[in-house]
Amino acid sequence: MKVLLTGANGMLGKNILAVSASHNHEFLSPTSTELNLLDGNAVRQYILKHKPDMVIHAAGIVGGIHANLAHPVKFLVENMQMGINILTASNALGVSRFLNISSSCMYPRDGINPLSEDMIFKGELDSANEGYALSKITSTRLCEYICKENSRRMYKTIIPCNLYGKFDKFEPKNSHMIPAVIRRVDEAKRNNQSIIEIWGDGEARREFLYAEDLAEFIFFALEKFESMPQNLNVGLGLDYSINEYYEAVARVVGYSGAFSHDLSKPVGVRQRLIDDTKLKSFGWNYKTSLEAGIKKTYDFYLGEYCND
Repeated sequence: MKVLLTGANGMLGKNILAVSASHNHEFLSPTSTELNLLDGNAVRQYILKHKPDMVIHAAGIVGGIHANLAHPVKFLVENMQMGINILTASNALGVSRFLNISSSCMYPRDGINPLSEDMIFKGELDSANEGYALSKITSTRLCEYICKENSRRMYKTIIPCNLYGKFDKFEPKNSHMIPAVIRRVDEAKRNNQSIIEIWGDGEARREFLYAEDLAEFIFFALEKFESMPQNLNVGLGLDYSINEYYEAVARVVGYSGAFSHDLSKPVGVRQRLIDDTKLKSFGWNYKTSLEAGIKKTYDFYLGEYCND
């Protein structure tokens, strides 16, 4: 197939392109300059010109709690506009297959874990990333509506847990938890810092999937797209506490200091664990363990960010 990949320059997009070398598909991977997803007319013209058989929508404005709290308008408006533009243009111009990549943050903050696919819109969202979550819900629902109106369309959504891995961001202001922890622990080791402070009590639990595993899943799904559920969680089906992530990173980095806790800081929801029942029925399971993934990510960090 000829596949249009949005967000090709992001962490997941780069992992998808890296894995694509071993698969027989042609990829269109425009930069944001070549295809501005915020410009609806530009999106339509691009699809008209290149006529993709399928779209994988991996583009988005992403970031951790800091970024979401600081820029909620941007996270809501731009992510929603990008999703609406690419979905409506694809539908109007006859693209029959669309894989929408969403996020487990669109599940209710007080949802009962593990979180199943039918829990979307069943409760209040986490205020720390509500705007981003609303944009993801919109794209997910729009895929459902398009399929409802036109039986020839296969517009489906995968709902990954948190991601980390090669090509991740490590800057403190816009990184997610694992890359942020890798940088903090590495710098603490280099600076002989004896204590690292953790926000909250460290007992909140999170599920992180190595991004290359998700890229591998996407190619697995392309081969079985007709039988893939409309909405499908993709993750490990197990989680770890924040403290356990810090401890795992410390083991990989070789940091022997201690950890303290700042109980005045926000921690978000206490747990967000996906239900992987449908994923297992679909026939897929992750392959990269937590410490193996952290080791690969740390090696990438050392090569990308620490070469003087």
